[in-house]
Amino acid sequence: MAIIRRVLVANRGEIAVRVIRACRAMGIETVLAASEADGDSMPARMADRVLCIGPAPSAASYLNVGTIVQAALGSGSDAIHPGYGFLSEQPELSKACKDNGLVFIGPGPQHIVAMGDKLAARQAVAGLGISVVPGSGLIEEFSMASDIAEELGYPVLLKAAAGGGGKGMKTVYCPDDLETVFREAAAEARSAFGDDRMYLESFVSNARHVEVQVMADRHGGYAHLFERDCSVQRRYQKLIEEAPAPGLSGDLRERLCEAALGITEAIRYENAGTVEFILDQDQGSFYFLEMNTRIQVEHPVTEMTTGFDLVQEQIRVAQGEPLSFSQSQVGTRGHAIECRINAEQPLDGFRPSPGRISRWEPPEGTGIRVDSHCYPGYTVPPFYDSLLAKLIVTGSTRMEAIARLQRALANFHVSGVDTTIPFLASIVERADFIAGRVNTGWLERVANVGGNGT
Repeated sequence: MAIIRRVLVANRGEIAVRVIRACRAMGIETVLAASEADGDSMPARMADRVLCIGPAPSAASYLNVGTIVQAALGSGSDAIHPGYGFLSEQPELSKACKDNGLVFIGPGPQHIVAMGDKLAARQAVAGLGISVVPGSGLIEEFSMASDIAEELGYPVLLKAAAGGGGKGMKTVYCPDDLETVFREAAAEARSAFGDDRMYLESFVSNARHVEVQVMADRHGGYAHLFERDCSVQRRYQKLIEEAPAPGLSGDLRERLCEAALGITEAIRYENAGTVEFILDQDQGSFYFLEMNTRIQVEHPVTEMTTGFDLVQEQIRVAQGEPLSFSQSQVGTRGHAIECRINAEQPLDGFRPSPGRISRWEPPEGTGIRVDSHCYPGYTVPPFYDSLLAKLIVTGSTRMEAIARLQRALANFHVSGVDTTIPFLASIVERADFIAGRVNTGWLERVANVGGNGT
């Protein structure tokens, strides 16, 4: 078993703060790998040591595998935690850690590769007898896309084989739009992932996005920590997440969790992961969507309902310990909802709003958790994702959690940059949200915030 005494945190923002706090609670030293733009950030102030890994652009800093590995070796770190985003799902970093005697706090490169290619993942999961959304294999040219779309029936969903986070993902509603959207999606995928391979799926119009948190160790221990609902989305980007998913029958919840665990065991996965599904509300069926081989942005709602610290569990598993719990010990209590607070202007197409925060007063009180890296005087840089904070609330019931969320948003005060707080406050007041009558297209219909593609 490899004892981890010092961790290089290869990320920024709230997830860097989250990892540093988890390490601190375990008595582990932290070294922050920070770009020039993040030298005076909250994570930099919290870490035991800070190393500058390059200029502000992420390609020259947070995405530079060689620089990050050298920073870990040079600082005497035992392990690297990649957080989410950046290099967290790039097999090159996981492999480089293995090659250089470092512990990667995440899955092995073989698992990242197996699930990172969406086409290969679809085929592997279908081979386990788990349903995938009806669709195609690799589309090599537009004429093939046209024939397959006609066979599937419109609308269809174009997706990038190397995709994630909604990049290279477009809905096509009629044949006349297919060629233009196909080329746009391929170009977006090429820009985001360096890979323009595409495939097609049927578009499930009344869909919910439900995912299952899993955890596994190298000793054959596997467990799920139940599900989250992530259906409130804009352009396939999640804005609000909750656990447990509202309105699921006990039987459907059990089948979703069993399917997720079956995939996890079949690939002999290790560390934290999330298996995502599309739930067809009209048919009452579900389909495998993808597996994310990292900690998720929305992991706090699972922590708040199960009582387990997932980042600490990641570290324990990475150093060779068995899971600290068995499946029979995992239960849920109450309800948790998370809102992502971004520095954006919703009334102007969600335009990013970098700048200096002059007022930062997050809500406090029972059942309120705020994960953030912000403070009064902090300058939000223009180079990275605009996430400022995650507001997580809990209640003994979903209605209590919603009421607490409404009050918390009303008491979250930020000045100096535009934020999505007023927009989110208006969304969680809507009758459909309160009743749980949402799907993945609901937000764009009711709030007029822009479509999923064409």
